[in-house]
Amino acid sequence: MAAPAPAPSAETESLLARLAQRTGVQGTLILARDTGSIVRSSGLLTRDDGADEEEARPATSNGAEPDGKKKGTRQAEEVARLVYKFVQSAAEMVEDLNGEHDESKLLRVRTRKNEVVIVPDARFLLVVIHDTPPAP
Repeated sequence: MAAPAPAPSAETESLLARLAQRTGVQGTLILARDTGSIVRSSGLLTRDDGADEEEARPATSNGAEPDGKKKGTRQAEEVARLVYKFVQSAAEMVEDLNGEHDESKLLRVRTRKNEVVIVPDARFLLVVIHDTPPAP
């Protein structure tokens, strides 16, 4: 029998709930640090959401399957997999640069469309995905 997923502290939950309410935030994730599995998510589609959406969508008249995703949305599972892989690569780079006794405290990737901010914790990876603000 699998062990239950670790639960983040109330303070962490509260912080991510406040962040999720901010303008421009597309989604938040809390991932288990050791496995990358999703502990909590908000704002991103999950497989379960996609199934509900699929059942509610009417069939098309031409028999073609409609695209299940809105433009620009990502599955939470896909984002979690990419973030976990990125964090592992960053940890390897930091270890190669500074030795075993150092670690990343903040990872940030900014593109023209989004910014992903990752805060590695001892037990969790806290992830916020938000719109990239326009240049002044």
